[in-house]
Amino acid sequence: MNVFRVVLDTNVLVAAGRSRQGAAFALLKALRDGRFRIMASVPLFLEYEAVLKRPEQLMVGRRTEAMVDAFLDALSLRTEPVHLHFLWRPQLRDPADEMVLETALNGRADALVTFNVSDFAPAGQFDLPVWAPREFLLKLDKEDD
Repeated sequence: MNVFRVVLDTNVLVAAGRSRQGAAFALLKALRDGRFRIMASVPLFLEYEAVLKRPEQLMVGRRTEAMVDAFLDALSLRTEPVHLHFLWRPQLRDPADEMVLETALNGRADALVTFNVSDFAPAGQFDLPVWAPREFLLKLDKEDD
């Protein structure tokens, strides 16, 4: 069985924290079940922390910073670290997305998972698939068959 190694854009974690009904939350359950692995660089993991600890994110998810820390600790157990040896900037319109792409390229990820698929169109020149969370769930289900 092929275990996908993917990089999750921060927006996937934000969406999972806002709703237990969507594809993003389903992906976190699949991750917990070992159906795939995520990859992250130090800068990307720090972005996860910074965004998830924003007051508006804490409020909407009814979480504390300690709860976010516990979530990130658990997430780190399923995370393959990526060291950034090469910077590929600039490739994208949004400079904040560059570290997501660089993590995926440096880690030789199988794919990048984001809700902003069109923002990562330049990933195609590197033969890096970019999937929406729902699309990735379908690929995981197909792999399980």
